[in-house]
Amino acid sequence: MLIFAIAFITAALVFYTMGVWAEHKKKVLTWPHVILFGLGFVCDATGTEFMRRIAQSDSFSFGGEAAQILGLIMAVTGALALLLMAIHFVWALYVMIKGSDRARAVFHKFSLVVWGIWLVPYFTGMVGGML
Repeated sequence: MLIFAIAFITAALVFYTMGVWAEHKKKVLTWPHVILFGLGFVCDATGTEFMRRIAQSDSFSFGGEAAQILGLIMAVTGALALLLMAIHFVWALYVMIKGSDRARAVFHKFSLVVWGIWLVPYFTGMVGGML
């Protein structure tokens, strides 16, 4: 099950990063960006569900104290990041459907913030898993 969690969360990294940086480079939100945000969110939610199941199983444990601290940081920031990704995706849909040209032009600033927050649980989980 771990391989599926890693695959989905890494796919989320790829889709979300592509969407955020393509939007940032273009300086305006477009439908392909929204699709990439959605794919990133779905992959992250799926990978997170796999990780939740692994964490609840008896076969899972973080290594030492440092790994446990990183695991806690990953859990808290991961929940926050997943919530922000959902808000980001829904807001992107709203901006594309009902938003103004100005809203489409400034949306990328919020995207970078959410992406930066999302990287925290990604890398703390990676490092915690190696300890």
